[in-house]
Amino acid sequence: MDHDRGNLGAIFAAHADSDRAAIIDLADEAAPREVTYAALDAACNAVARALVARGLKVGDRIAILGLNRHEFIAVMFGAMRAGIVPVPINIKLPARGVAEIANDAGAKLVFTDAGARALCPPDLPVVEFDGDFASFGDPGPFEPTAPGDDGVAFQPYTSGSTGRPKGVLLSHKAHIWVARSLAENRKIMPGDALLVAAPLYHKNAMNIVKSGLAAGGTVVLLPRFDAAAYIRAAGRYRVKALSGVPTMYALMLQQTDLMAETDLSAVRLLTLGSAPTSTALFDTLSATFPQAEVRLSFGITESSPVMFGPHPDGIKAPRSSIGWALPDTEIRLEGGDTEDQGVLVVRTPGMMLGYHNMAEETARRLKDGWFDTGDILKRDAEGWYYFVGRVDDMFSSGGNNIYPGEVESVLERHPDIYQAVVVAAPHELKGKVPFAYVVPRPDAALTEDAVKQYTLENLAPSHHPRRVFFLDALPLAGTNKIDRNALKTRAAESA
Repeated sequence: MDHDRGNLGAIFAAHADSDRAAIIDLADEAAPREVTYAALDAACNAVARALVARGLKVGDRIAILGLNRHEFIAVMFGAMRAGIVPVPINIKLPARGVAEIANDAGAKLVFTDAGARALCPPDLPVVEFDGDFASFGDPGPFEPTAPGDDGVAFQPYTSGSTGRPKGVLLSHKAHIWVARSLAENRKIMPGDALLVAAPLYHKNAMNIVKSGLAAGGTVVLLPRFDAAAYIRAAGRYRVKALSGVPTMYALMLQQTDLMAETDLSAVRLLTLGSAPTSTALFDTLSATFPQAEVRLSFGITESSPVMFGPHPDGIKAPRSSIGWALPDTEIRLEGGDTEDQGVLVVRTPGMMLGYHNMAEETARRLKDGWFDTGDILKRDAEGWYYFVGRVDDMFSSGGNNIYPGEVESVLERHPDIYQAVVVAAPHELKGKVPFAYVVPRPDAALTEDAVKQYTLENLAPSHHPRRVFFLDALPLAGTNKIDRNALKTRAAESA
């Protein structure tokens, strides 16, 4: 029997009386804070009661702005229990960006930590995690609201890389399905330790939290990603599943001494998402974690992370594939030269309700339950899917359409290249030409000319990078994705 009343905030109701650890908060690595399921349940109820006592009603918004911490999760799930919609905000935004999101959402209150207090809009009431939050809660029981099919659970915002950030309306019903599907897909069992270092305002981290709590696992929570701290936590807490973007794993592997001396034998699953993964990085992770499955993941805030996964018959996926279409996922590839390549249009039970305050954009992207992702995928003869690139990243060079993902995949097949990003740089004659930013393997003897020659041997001449720059690590945006805009700026300056 379900005890959550269809409310995402009560997704761990089946474990609410347990004294098993729900969260291990590593804000202070030397003094970890363990929060049991019973304590987390009580904290969520206290938040829900306090918000209602302040006069907030079902459908009102509250903002959360801070680093990862157990209080962030208590506020997130407590608000949802009361039917109040949490709006997690990127802590790396400037004050103006924070204010734009808070105003667009109509937030009535913001929860923050001391380091982000200065970013909060001055006209919004503030509850500070490091201060008055300790006396904010109203301890006692709370019956979660029953939101129905169209009840909004939470409202994250897109990064705004292709325009102003968009508030995504995600329902309780859809994300209960997401949480349970991910738990099943990743075989999370009660007591399994899952490591979270990606920011909680982003879908990757919150999906791990939701699915981990739904299954009765233990979320090991770092305030932010730090490669050494991540490795130490994975070893100390016998973590079963790691999840992150490729750059996070590349930075881990650079910690060669710490990796060698840390017992990581408990790790059984590594998922890589939000950016393409090079063959070299995939193979190195497979060799480093021979006991674990290394799996590429693909998900979109608007249409859920549960679209592709393992083959139903257990057939091993090709190493560059994002997986097999899952049973509840309906897929079309549109606008390509063949039916096996094109823009992904998808329909899933985890679909968003729409964009907040953006009816026209909702109607453009979401039609009859089908969402136009803007991502280009291809499908092989066996039925496996592969990520090609973003429609928005495509550019024309002398009349030739170039998808950076196609060039990147060729670069990353080079045995001495860990990661590569290709961006458009201005050119007087061709309009734009490709520039490449490459992270080589340690001690690799790569030269710019050698990389150019490699691409000329494997790509059309129009697609080869006119300049190649070597980096120790690719720059990261607030969600730990590669900061393509920063590289575009560098390319324009170099050009």
